[in-house]
Amino acid sequence: MTAKTTPEQPLPIRSVLQMVAQWIGRLGVVWAEGQITDLSSRGGTVYLTLRDPVANVSARVTCPRNVYEATVPRPVDGARVVVLVKPDFWVNRGSFAFTALEIRPVGVGELLARLERLRQIIVAEGLANADRKRRLPFLPHVVGLICGRDSAAERDVLENARRRWPAVRFTVEQVAVQGQYAVGEVTEALRKLDADREIDVIIIARGGGSLEDLLPFSDESLVRAVSACLTPVVSAIGHEQDNPLIDLVADLRASTPTDAAKKVVPDVGEQLALIRQLRDRGRRVVVGWLDRELSWVSAVKSRPALADPVREIERRAEQVDGLRERSRRCLTSSLDRAEDSLGHLRARLVALSPAATLKRGYAIVQRPDGEVIRLAADVTEGDDLSVRFSDTRIAVTVSEPQ
Repeated sequence: MTAKTTPEQPLPIRSVLQMVAQWIGRLGVVWAEGQITDLSSRGGTVYLTLRDPVANVSARVTCPRNVYEATVPRPVDGARVVVLVKPDFWVNRGSFAFTALEIRPVGVGELLARLERLRQIIVAEGLANADRKRRLPFLPHVVGLICGRDSAAERDVLENARRRWPAVRFTVEQVAVQGQYAVGEVTEALRKLDADREIDVIIIARGGGSLEDLLPFSDESLVRAVSACLTPVVSAIGHEQDNPLIDLVADLRASTPTDAAKKVVPDVGEQLALIRQLRDRGRRVVVGWLDRELSWVSAVKSRPALADPVREIERRAEQVDGLRERSRRCLTSSLDRAEDSLGHLRARLVALSPAATLKRGYAIVQRPDGEVIRLAADVTEGDDLSVRFSDTRIAVTVSEPQ
């Protein structure tokens, strides 16, 4: 392949093909996985096409009959197999093909093991975390639907959704939902609907089927496409017991396409009933509150202070009059007692007063300086004295002491 050629010195085509065959022959053998299609046999050779289950890629494989018949169970069209192949280039025809050296069927157990490994990877990356799930809109205006062509899943979703809310609109993308083209078509439809800003939610729906039929919905590329969507995605694949991997990353899992319609689109009858219940409940709350407030106002109005405010004033006036009368009586009584006490004191003073004594016929003899003479021996002849009676005073001179 590294031979230098020129327009003047070209290589014969046989030499070129031989060089290609030598280069391909050095590639060795490799295990390849795919799905068998176009199975046929002629003579001692079995011819088949090994198709990639995801991409639109296939390759021709020739298999010696003894290798084919040694495989248990014997492969048929549509079977998933792992083949040990050796690349061969046929120089005479200038064609390329693989030669099968060994064929091993891919059993359900191996498929489940692969799905479990992929499930663990998805969970480890956090693509299935609950905090990544987005809430569906309460009332979507436009719903994107990805389903099979003229499928029962499409009819179930459309009929149930429109029965629940007739005004809802759908944008339907009909794609292959099983086989070699399913992953690519579903992924492309998903990206198309996700790019449409009018679409509020996307439903991926398919009816039930075998594990192999539902394998496209566990493909890693489709799972990652669903997790990358900006629009909420509802997975409605198969029946309740079916669990493809897109159920893990979808924002909501529905057990069936009918269940998806019920979860995405609200029932107009149920919502009207709910509105009536809420309205009645609100009315009862308001009426109850008004009744309580009116009862409180009535109770306040029935209190004496508000029912007859003048009566309260009169009662207070009566209390004032009573207190005033009581004060008057107390003051009068105090004055009377004080007057009586004063009278007694006056009587005592009068009884003890010298003037009262003088009125009884006594007199007081005093010197001019006011000294009271108590004994006759205290005076001498010629002393000037003053004699005080009860009504007057006279001056005397002692003539001869007795």
